[in-house]
Amino acid sequence: MFDIIGKRYWFIAFSALILVPGLISIVLNGIPVSIDYKGGTVYYMEFDAGTAVTDADVGAVYAAQGFEDAQVVTVVAKEGAAPGFQVRSTEILPEGKAALDAALVTAIGPHKTLRFESVGASVGRLVTQNAALAVLFSALMICLYLTVQFRHMQHPVRYGVAAIVSLLHDVLLVLGVASLMGYFFGWEVDALFLTALLTVIGFSVHDSIVVFDRIRENSGRLRGMAYDRIVNHSIVQTLDRSINTQLTALFTLVAIYVFSTGQLQRFLFWLIIGLISGTYSSIANAAPILVIWANREWKGWFGRGKDDSLVTAG
Repeated sequence: MFDIIGKRYWFIAFSALILVPGLISIVLNGIPVSIDYKGGTVYYMEFDAGTAVTDADVGAVYAAQGFEDAQVVTVVAKEGAAPGFQVRSTEILPEGKAALDAALVTAIGPHKTLRFESVGASVGRLVTQNAALAVLFSALMICLYLTVQFRHMQHPVRYGVAAIVSLLHDVLLVLGVASLMGYFFGWEVDALFLTALLTVIGFSVHDSIVVFDRIRENSGRLRGMAYDRIVNHSIVQTLDRSINTQLTALFTLVAIYVFSTGQLQRFLFWLIIGLISGTYSSIANAAPILVIWANREWKGWFGRGKDDSLVTAG
């Protein structure tokens, strides 16, 4: 049988190791955000049917007008249909829009303005605050829910806290990767990123609950067995299910990612990173934290008050 719990510190050390580059990048470079969070302008435009134009063509016109950060998304690209685009950029003033429209007509052709709106920096700050509150609120509710669901176990709050620590690992990993991708490739965090982050939280907690629920079942059936052995036995029992379930989702996400572009592709990228991290952390972090907490192993981390006794289920 796999001795996952016996190697718990190796798994936790690996988790800490993969978090370090991202955390350093967050401290030094921050997380680059799009206009969804810092304010800017969204322009929906439609060119005449049959016009040969791509998002790269529209982006080139924006860059020539001084909007190098513009994010262009193709809305309609069917053959024969009127090509439509959604462009996000820093704020464009009315006179700037007139110059931009003239440049678009010259470089590409006539177009129609479907929507043109600006988001102020204050609105962006409000969105950022709400995003942080959404993540915090979901984490607190998950912790409360698990504490209630495992109320018949000894110290039920441990299950909620362990799930949150595992969840925090996944969130920090995704944020760290976002910071690194922003630094090296110029990626920015947009509204879809928050959606992906909340979905990752759901993936992470789902896997943890599967393992925790089996621990609860085995604690009744294997009463008297050392707690660390019960936890390890429970992980092994759910290992196939967890990996197979997540692989099914992973294959689907990768397939869509390969054939997608733009914001959708980045959204799927964050989901893939979070799914892999969530599967790993629920097995290698969440359950081991329960054992470390139950045995109070931190007492022996620095050679003081080491307690070698094992906690039994009850």
